Amino acid sequence: MHDRLASSRLLDLAARFPAVAVLGARQVGKTTLARSAFPGFVYVDLEDPLTAQRFADDPRFALDAAVGTGMILDEAQAVPSVFAALRGAIDADRRRNGRFIVLGSAQPSLVRGISESLAGRIGIVELDPLAACEAATGPAPRGWRELWLKGGFPDALDADVHRDWWEAYLRTVLERDLPQYGIAADPVFLRRLLTMLAHQQGGLFNASALANSLGVSYHTVQRHVETFEAVFLVRRHLPYFRHVGKRLTKAPRLCVRDSGLLHHLLAIGSQDELANHPVRGVSWQGFVIEDLLRRERVAHPASQAWFWRTAAGAEVDLLLDRGSSRIAIEVKSGRPNGQALRTLRGAMPDVEASRGWFIDQAGGIEALGGGIARAGFEATQNGTP
Repeated sequence: MHDRLASSRLLDLAARFPAVAVLGARQVGKTTLARSAFPGFVYVDLEDPLTAQRFADDPRFALDAAVGTGMILDEAQAVPSVFAALRGAIDADRRRNGRFIVLGSAQPSLVRGISESLAGRIGIVELDPLAACEAATGPAPRGWRELWLKGGFPDALDADVHRDWWEAYLRTVLERDLPQYGIAADPVFLRRLLTMLAHQQGGLFNASALANSLGVSYHTVQRHVETFEAVFLVRRHLPYFRHVGKRLTKAPRLCVRDSGLLHHLLAIGSQDELANHPVRGVSWQGFVIEDLLRRERVAHPASQAWFWRTAAGAEVDLLLDRGSSRIAIEVKSGRPNGQALRTLRGAMPDVEASRGWFIDQAGGIEALGGGIARAGFEATQNGTP
């Protein structure tokens, strides 16, 4: 088992709220995290048919079995009636915190249940795949190069044949999970769309162009992309813009969130194949950005992330807004050249960034002047930027 950064956040929220929801993709490690953090709690799998029926018949009675201990409710969205029962159980003893840990991999159902029944009663942790600093822990530590190739899902990272694992995972999500969540779509079509998104990794989202290629409507593409977001397969990066006298890109940027899934969709199965593939550069960019966001979510939960791009081509790959400071980050596979440095230096006043960073595959950290520094990816695992 790898050490998870979210453990401290989970324990902190459990000390302050009667319930905590842990959201994340299927197989990302939610159950392992919850059971290791609360070993004495009753564990309930609501995807088990008999257990789900018992909770559906009388959810409040089933929840009261946790009196004196605590309960972990896995895949809670499978029994929607459990949310209203949770509110009653919590309100019966509002002074007692950390009684229920709610796990789920279908964000819309969980968020709807939380907002309608548990507002003010529940803290929320989103568990991401492994960051590089997490993968390097535990009895079988893994380096960042292996993590980049295989992805951050613990079972994929530890698998001897990771592409077999990813194929089984993808089929489970598309053929079983999405229909259970009420998504009526052909799994073959969903896979085609997801593969097209992988080929456009890091590009601006153009639903109309995708719809024309697939022979469907703009709205169909929009709806299914929103579904992929909801089950944590893709991330929509929103552009940062304010009036700066420049024409700015206002379309979102779309990325497959985990590099392992990206590589599986593109039939990349080895380090050699990755090194020689045209997607290598955008894959590296997405991998680094996701790693930064995974750590940022824990270290600065209120932080907001953007990208910035002008019509003339100037850009900032990642803009972290922490409220009191704004940090501009450019990701490069090689050391930044003079043009890249001038572009970032010129962008910083427009985005009101106090610091700028280049992150690449070289080692160490070095100052480049004007509030800008360069760091090797491995060096960022110590807390930079």
